[in-house]
Amino acid sequence: MTISEKIKVLCVRCKVSEAELARRLGKSPQSFNAKMRRKYFSIEDLERISKVLNVTFKRTFILENGDEV
Repeated sequence: MTISEKIKVLCVRCKVSEAELARRLGKSPQSFNAKMRRKYFSIEDLERISKVLNVTFKRTFILENGDEV
């Protein structure tokens, strides 16, 4: 699942449209939609999305033995 697909699922689960998410992020829906099509979001973008939607964003690497880095 791409990051854009995950954001779409997140919007549905949080009952927020993509346009509303864009406005909460201070972006136009058109520019946010373009970013969704490019499928590129920085870690800072993802942290801002989690903050405006009041969800937890966890970024970790998990090794084969279960350790997280």
